[in-house]
Amino acid sequence: MRTVSQRWMPLLVMVVLLGGCAGLGAQDPLVSPESVGFSADGLKALQRTMRALVDDGKLAGVTTLVARHGQVVYRDAYGVRDLATKKPVATDTIFLLLSQGKPIVGVAMMMLWEQGKWSLDDPVAKHIPEFAGLKVATPTGEVPQTSPMTMRQLMSHTAGFDDTRGYRNANVDLGGVGRNDFDLQEMIDKLAKLPLAVQPGSDFRYGPSVDIQGYIIEKFSGQSLDVFLQTKIFEPLGMKDTGFWVDASKMDRVTRLFTYGPDQRLTERPYPTGFVFPASKPRFLSGSGGLFSTTDDYYRFAQMLLNGGEANGNRLLKASTVELIRTNVLADGVEVDQGNSSRPGRGFGLGFAIVMDPAVANTPQGQGSFYWNGGAGTWFWIDPTNDVVVVGMMQHFDEGRPSGNSLSRQLVYQAFVDPEK
Repeated sequence: MRTVSQRWMPLLVMVVLLGGCAGLGAQDPLVSPESVGFSADGLKALQRTMRALVDDGKLAGVTTLVARHGQVVYRDAYGVRDLATKKPVATDTIFLLLSQGKPIVGVAMMMLWEQGKWSLDDPVAKHIPEFAGLKVATPTGEVPQTSPMTMRQLMSHTAGFDDTRGYRNANVDLGGVGRNDFDLQEMIDKLAKLPLAVQPGSDFRYGPSVDIQGYIIEKFSGQSLDVFLQTKIFEPLGMKDTGFWVDASKMDRVTRLFTYGPDQRLTERPYPTGFVFPASKPRFLSGSGGLFSTTDDYYRFAQMLLNGGEANGNRLLKASTVELIRTNVLADGVEVDQGNSSRPGRGFGLGFAIVMDPAVANTPQGQGSFYWNGGAGTWFWIDPTNDVVVVGMMQHFDEGRPSGNSLSRQLVYQAFVDPEK
């Protein structure tokens, strides 16, 4: 068994789940698990399981947060964020969200939808004229779109653009995290010269759609994407550690990236190809994967949505808009497909995947739960049926890493013993 506990245990900071703990924000104190239907013993099992991933050398560090009825019942941070210095993971550790930033951009788009800037059935070319007349690639040549790609499809990864791997295999550079040699307009210009991969609405392709949304937000709002998100979402929600780059004053709180070496032991890894760690504002503001955040910051975002669009006395979205966000918009026969793996029993709304049928999806989450996750292991879900929010974060790139998402799903609902409370 790979173990790090003997060497690291004296240096691990354990932000404990049940009772008072250091570093909690005044806005989010812990409440008794039993007061909102959870078992304290069940949450201890969640804690033991997540911490064992660190003790067994499978993860460097992991954080997990569980809330119900807008009250945090469990918050834990365990492990280290730097293998060399053994700096501990804490509740204010900053993680690269990668794709878990996409729902934030989706909310920004829906704020502009409420302002009447766009409609679901608008052709995308109405707002991005460069996309007018895009052809669709087929084995026998390029053909016209059978119907123009719509904003509804752009919001649900079905507008016809290829997935990220497809562009990479074709040596098409569409930008990345922290890039300063590229901007959103240049991405649009490149896409305007390429055919679509499939007919709009016919297939779920996980590619540049959210970066295109970021471009549209800038165009509609007259602000750069970072300013719009900061003023319209982060500041109202108190998300003080979320953004496209990390200030020097916060650099010590950023976790490293990790993977397994040839000996299957944990090792640090550089940023993926095309990614640059941003210590200042990058030119390419990637709504698809460029945001950094903390567990508590992301919880505030998720809880706002569970509240029906309101938090801290600020209404970001109408309750009806949140309902629309978590309503499936995929055409019949189109399945959510992330990482070449289909997701039966699930749909996709406007920026979020949705649990349509928990039995078919093989999940204990309530029907209508909506969620997404990040490529380095971050995850969250919002369960309106049971009034539950869960957020977890790790920073590990490896196909063999454990799934904190799957483990926490099972253990959180095993600990959820009294839904009537």
